Amino acid sequence: QVQLVESGGGLVQPGGSLRLSCAASGFTLDAYATGWFRQAPGKEREGVSCISGSDGSTYYADSVKGRFTISRDNAKNTVYLQMNSLKPEDTAVYYCATAWGNCRPADGMEYWGKGTLVTVSS
Repeated sequence: QVQLVESGGGLVQPGGSLRLSCAASGFTLDAYATGWFRQAPGKEREGVSCISGSDGSTYYADSVKGRFTISRDNAKNTVYLQMNSLKPEDTAVYYCATAWGNCRPADGMEYWGKGTLVTVSS
């Protein structure tokens, strides 16, 4: 059974850091693109970052470039999102999603986790 489970969310002060994890079971992530998406209250879902399954290329939304880093540990079948210099506008539910091969928009992703809440507030 294919499953993605996110973890690592929580409450953090502005300027702080969190590391989100996306653990996969039922398939191996290294051949799949894995993306992080987020949805804030009252806003549309947006793509945050993605790592390609074909060559490991990484992509970032302009709003998180220089602050967030995506990585993959094939041995642990897990993708991480290291989030530094967090801002209140980063507050959202963060979801990971996968699709075979290359990164693609949200509507092209095949499997989704249930999300983890990140709250950035003082």
